[in-house]
Amino acid sequence: MHWADFAAQRLAERGNKHIIASGITPSGEFHIGHLREILTGDMVAKAVINAGMEADFVFIVDSADPLRKVYPFLSDEYEKYIGCPLATIPAPDKEGKPTESGRTYAQHFLEPFLQALEQIDVKPRIIDNYESYQNGEFAERARIACEKAGAIREIIERVSGRELPENWFPYNPYGHNGSLDGVTVTGFEWPYVHWEQDGVPGKSDLNKADGKLPWRVDWPARWGWIGITCEPFGKDHGASGGSYDTGKEISALFGDVPVEPLVYEWISLKGQGAMSSSTGNTIGPLEALDLVPPEILRYLIASTKPKKAISFDAGMSLVELADEYERQLSRDLQSELSDENLSRRQKVAIEDAEGALRLSKISSQTSTGTTFRHLALLAQVKSDDEVLQIIGGDQVSKLTRMRNWIKGPHFPDDLKIQISEKPAEGLDKEIVQSLNNSLSSCNWTEDGIVSAIKEVISEDSINARDCYRTLYMAILGKEKGPKIAPIISELDREKVLDLLR
Repeated sequence: MHWADFAAQRLAERGNKHIIASGITPSGEFHIGHLREILTGDMVAKAVINAGMEADFVFIVDSADPLRKVYPFLSDEYEKYIGCPLATIPAPDKEGKPTESGRTYAQHFLEPFLQALEQIDVKPRIIDNYESYQNGEFAERARIACEKAGAIREIIERVSGRELPENWFPYNPYGHNGSLDGVTVTGFEWPYVHWEQDGVPGKSDLNKADGKLPWRVDWPARWGWIGITCEPFGKDHGASGGSYDTGKEISALFGDVPVEPLVYEWISLKGQGAMSSSTGNTIGPLEALDLVPPEILRYLIASTKPKKAISFDAGMSLVELADEYERQLSRDLQSELSDENLSRRQKVAIEDAEGALRLSKISSQTSTGTTFRHLALLAQVKSDDEVLQIIGGDQVSKLTRMRNWIKGPHFPDDLKIQISEKPAEGLDKEIVQSLNNSLSSCNWTEDGIVSAIKEVISEDSINARDCYRTLYMAILGKEKGPKIAPIISELDREKVLDLLR
């Protein structure tokens, strides 16, 4: 069965009601690598519902996390905000300088990502981490963590194999300047954690957002108070001794049941390595959705098992992905599954394809009857009105995305089409005449044009390579390019014959 259906089957052993979670720290521009986690969670939730159970999909915004450093896209003015929660510092402007707009740093980077989620038909329940601390949601587990600080230290050191600093404490208070930096815990007496910053004492109330739990404690704490039963996470958290291994034991210490894990691999940019917001090696979700139909982006995740790495680019990889999606759409998978002679391997492949298509569909999706590759051709040789007459007047967004792709830096050279404006010079007159004669009377369809070219090659004893080279030079002004017959079929016959006269 499909990987998401298998995850749902595993969850059925825990009961009929499930909360599937995904989370992210809004520290910089999001990229499509981040979509792998949230789409994985969304697909598991949908599979749980398909299996007849209840599912709530939540998206946790880690706005209580501190600004770690001044990233390359920020001005030096952010130096004073290092260690402060992302929910309390100002959003940057286009030059990376703090603004006075009232919007927070977390909101600035989160809002475009939420717009992207809406386009790909992901509608989670949003949980803001900073607000959760403010509302006292973490208080009970923070109390247990502070009371059992020694036990938690022992778990982390034993499982992770690393030694914690002597002054480590399972709660990080925000100091007098709002930053976690330079704060040393001096004691705990419910509900207060006492501390010093630069020799000045202070105290933090665990019922408020006066501080936060460190990641390895925060993560299992949220499993408990939210009631999460399954959460996808990256391979770094799932590595031996990683935060999931320590989280399991800390969760039990809290009296909770750890989540069902689902580890996923990274999405990397082909030839450029793993995506990174801090280095700028990214394709953003909204940027991708300016080019890619949302169902194709969903298919990228749905068709790949979570533990398999994805190497992506918005060039030929996108074309190949769309081709695969459209091939699967054209199959009658239910009829194929009814074949009693299928091997187990064949059946698994068909079930995987069916699941991937089911989980790729979005509620607003409508079919154009035109492949992605062919739409790329149409958009280069016809006007908007002509294209919409072919694919449907309600497909403006798909045509807009295609035009964005064609104009942008990712469109592959192999698909670029530039129709010649005047006849080329120096072409073989015999070949040109034969092609002109054959194309002037053939059926003006892709198949009819292919037959006419083959007729020239066979009946006029013309070398196939020379024939195609001449045709490409006449129509496109270069010796090779995309398949020529589909291009010619979308052009006016007289235009083509003029170029061959």
